[in-house]
Amino acid sequence: MNRLAFKMYLNEGQKAEYKKRHDQIWPELKKLLKDAGVSEYSIFLDEETNTLFAFQKVSGEGGSQDLGKTAIVQKWWAYMADIMKTNPDNSPVSIALEEVFYME
Repeated sequence: MNRLAFKMYLNEGQKAEYKKRHDQIWPELKKLLKDAGVSEYSIFLDEETNTLFAFQKVSGEGGSQDLGKTAIVQKWWAYMADIMKTNPDNSPVSIALEEVFYME
């Protein structure tokens, strides 16, 4: 099991909308993530900087950020683009984070 972490950026004042959309995550997107080996996925918000911190446990090499070629992920990115900092293809601007400590 691999652990992945990355950060993304929420637009100012979009916390409630971001939470609402994730509380109603599409079943087909959730299934895709689980089928791709994502067994845990948490996202935390630093309200001072509007930085989102994401953590995933995945089996295999990739995580959710590697599913961008699928239609459902592209649809989700387009749905989220108005409340997040995004790239030209609507994917969220995300920066992989290096694990520097882990305690079991």
